[in-house]
Amino acid sequence: MKNILVIGGGAVGLCAAHSLRASGCSVTVVERGEIGEGASLHNAGLIVPSHFVPLAAPGMVMLGLRWMLRPDSPFYIKPRLDPDLLTWLWQFAQASTSGRTERAIPLLRDMSIASLALYDELASMPGMEFGFRRNGLLMLFRTGHGREGSLGMARQASNIGIEARVLDRDGLQEIEPGVSFTALGGVYYPGDAHMTPALFVDRLRAHVEKEGVRFVSSTRVTGFVTRPSGITAVTTTGGTYAADEFVLAGGAWSPLIVRSLRLQIPMQPGKGYSVTVRNPPVLPRIPMLLEEARVAVTPMGDRLRLSGTMELAGFDTSINARRVRALLGSVPAYLGGLGARLLEKGEIWAGLRPCTPDGLPFIGRFRNYDNLIAATGHAMVGMSLAPITGKLVAEIVHGRVPSIDLHLLRPDRYR
Repeated sequence: MKNILVIGGGAVGLCAAHSLRASGCSVTVVERGEIGEGASLHNAGLIVPSHFVPLAAPGMVMLGLRWMLRPDSPFYIKPRLDPDLLTWLWQFAQASTSGRTERAIPLLRDMSIASLALYDELASMPGMEFGFRRNGLLMLFRTGHGREGSLGMARQASNIGIEARVLDRDGLQEIEPGVSFTALGGVYYPGDAHMTPALFVDRLRAHVEKEGVRFVSSTRVTGFVTRPSGITAVTTTGGTYAADEFVLAGGAWSPLIVRSLRLQIPMQPGKGYSVTVRNPPVLPRIPMLLEEARVAVTPMGDRLRLSGTMELAGFDTSINARRVRALLGSVPAYLGGLGARLLEKGEIWAGLRPCTPDGLPFIGRFRNYDNLIAATGHAMVGMSLAPITGKLVAEIVHGRVPSIDLHLLRPDRYR
């Protein structure tokens, strides 16, 4: 039986632990905070085959330049002299080409569809009710420019086999009769799904713990004990842990965790916000994305969660009230009955997402450390891709041919 240590107890780490334990491994998960803490608990809860275009796509650099110095814009960069940030921005610009995007699209599509199927399996397991609903996703637009972008994406989706239905306002009203729409129209992606992240983390942890996975929380990795071309143990604030294989699933903290190994995994922590409102006056059945505002609106039981924005501000997790007001203030232009003042009564959260320069995660073995496997860098789709990432980690550990081609995801691609 292989002994595996997973560094990171978020959604990706939990899914890796699940797949590894199910395949016969002994698994320990070490987490710097509480299990599932951070983005894995407070994200939009979307499972999105419709999100097949990586963050680094043609046009994103110019769009980012228009937004980057506006503190209330969907994308903001806090001005600072940081060599890692400057390198990341240059790499992002290099990755934002049509050729690289075209290569990434089928990969992200296949990963998302495979992950959705795994969510189906997880939801069917006893004790695994986590609010999983296959109700699709509505992409709403309020301007002519937003309509043009949404319809272009819908055509692209149809070309790669993802169903997309264009709707005017009457069509939106028909599909969601309990919601008053102020948006011009939208695109419906019936193949998407959503769930409640906190429930998922809680249920999956309980399941894998019952199966024998060991959890060590509030424990930070401080270093590694190495051998030629590999690792024998990790040192932590709670002691030393030896293992046969190690999985790096530390989210935004992953580059810091492996810094002593001199591994280069360029990543920036992208701060996002969510506001969760209990018993709102409007509670849609279908989650929505507000195109121009880049805001997600997700029903979660008796709650409604609004989430979005991308702020490159280092590891600062403080709440920027101006950005929260911008997020909330964008909603009435799309949905009636949800004014910003009403939404301000919600629970506000800010956390960090691990963003790579090319918008693709790092999954695979490191060249210089043959028993260290990367499973990090998923940016805004970590929850969506967590199950397939866990399955891929287990396949790598057991020496099987991965069910997804990992060439574009190799962790050494920036060396």
